[in-house]
Amino acid sequence: MGVQSREWMILIATTWVQAFTGTNFDFSSYSSTLKSVLGISQVQLNYLSVASDMGKAFGWCSGVFLMYFPPWAVMFMAAFFGLFGYGVQWLVIKEVITLPYFLVFLLCLVAGCSICWFNTVCYVLCIRNFPTNRALALSLSISFNGVSAALYTLIANAINPDDDTLYLFLNAFVPLFASSLAFIPILRQPALQLLSTDAISRDSFIFIVLNVLAVITGLYLLLLNSLSSEALRARILLVGASILLLLPLCLPGIVCGRNWAHRTIHSSFCFDSSTFSLVNPDDLDLHKELIESDQNISLSVSPFFVTNKEGLFGKVMEKGRLTVLGEEHSARLLVRQWDFWLYYMTYFCGGTIGLVYSNNLGQIAQSLGYHSQISTVVTLYSSFSFFGRLLSAAPDFLRDKVYFARTGWLAVALLPTPIAFFLLAASGSEAALRAATAMIALSSGFVFSAAVSITSELFGPNSASVNHNILITNIPIGSLLYGLLAALVYDSNVRIAPQENSLDEAMVCMGRDCYLQTFICWGCISLVGLISSFLLFLRTGPAYDEDYERNRSRAQLSYTTKRV
Repeated sequence: MGVQSREWMILIATTWVQAFTGTNFDFSSYSSTLKSVLGISQVQLNYLSVASDMGKAFGWCSGVFLMYFPPWAVMFMAAFFGLFGYGVQWLVIKEVITLPYFLVFLLCLVAGCSICWFNTVCYVLCIRNFPTNRALALSLSISFNGVSAALYTLIANAINPDDDTLYLFLNAFVPLFASSLAFIPILRQPALQLLSTDAISRDSFIFIVLNVLAVITGLYLLLLNSLSSEALRARILLVGASILLLLPLCLPGIVCGRNWAHRTIHSSFCFDSSTFSLVNPDDLDLHKELIESDQNISLSVSPFFVTNKEGLFGKVMEKGRLTVLGEEHSARLLVRQWDFWLYYMTYFCGGTIGLVYSNNLGQIAQSLGYHSQISTVVTLYSSFSFFGRLLSAAPDFLRDKVYFARTGWLAVALLPTPIAFFLLAASGSEAALRAATAMIALSSGFVFSAAVSITSELFGPNSASVNHNILITNIPIGSLLYGLLAALVYDSNVRIAPQENSLDEAMVCMGRDCYLQTFICWGCISLVGLISSFLLFLRTGPAYDEDYERNRSRAQLSYTTKRV
């Protein structure tokens, strides 16, 4: 198999790993049962969710391990973390063993580490093997993490639709199975090779094919998952989903066939004036050109970003602003950047709050009287999170037609979140719940996927494995604060109006008041994230514009040289 074919096999392998390792997204599917078995309050249940997210606080360890160990070794470390963390929790929820609450908390922490380590391995593989198509490879790979809950719901329904404890069993063993499938492609990782302009253009076609297949997979899971309530139908749908996930294996054959056709008949045709490329072929020389550009190139900046440096606002917007993209930032330099903290606040008040919403989705649906719809709503969140992640590739697909800084797209993507929370505060209908869930999932999915590319662009691709894990330390903090707020409001309403319909020893709150104040607070917090993202866009926009103008000038020069 050729070098390029092996690169595509690695990308396919990362999509498999991502598709089956988003195990935190199905927490809502079994959280009510876990709460009942342990006999804990909503606040204590929230702490278990926080423990899972706290695993991300140790994600930087995976970046350090990847400096000394091959990716496949770190991947299997993550798989065994998950096997232990979720496997023992499954024994607890099946009441095979009894553990104190503190040990269950530690198990959730270990399981959370496994998710973050899997993600880091996939990020590094995409960045290393697709340096010129980095954003496209990342968005495609990360997007499949969004379908995990839908896939796990399908598998659980195919085995036993009435057993919520199956999710923990699947969370323990399925990621290990997916890692075993991905082992051979990752082990045979090719050495980095510089690609020609024509090769990059041909790669663009394959990325289009992969994204089309991804959209079909997402629509399949979204539209047909509601039919999986019966075991037989769920098994049939699972076979279809498996075929869609395996279909990209045809890519190596397509690559070899296109390479053969290119070598055999390319000389008979001329493509100079019709080459279609989604990426810039000169990205491999980015750092060298950035240094030279400061000395030799004077570029114009869009008038939109010309800010008045007089006055307080102008000084704030200019102080410590990033002037070029792609410069490597060490961890020490990173935390001194104003742009990083704006970025941190954007993620903290934007993407993270969507994740906390998904963790509480089971209790939210139950409190509104839609307990039978929990699996459907979780699948809806999973599917729209998947589409949001796919949409994060929009800046790269539209680069030549409608150029917009990636941080600007991030600000646009955060707009639906406050609207969704205020909609939930205004109405407790099933339609409002579904619409708000879809909007929050779409927005947070975009943030989760785009953030990896933004981190590598703003603070350097080679430092992304460590820097991005520093960024996502906001997730356990947000999970604790936002989740604690929701749990306190929930439990206070249980005490005010105790319900007779409790699940075993755990008190259940019913009615809109259980989350009304929470939705209002979350909506206001997400507005802070939207404002932060807009300020980040204003500060980093000039750097993106300069990078775009520089690349366009170099591309025109390259094209002129080729024609001459």
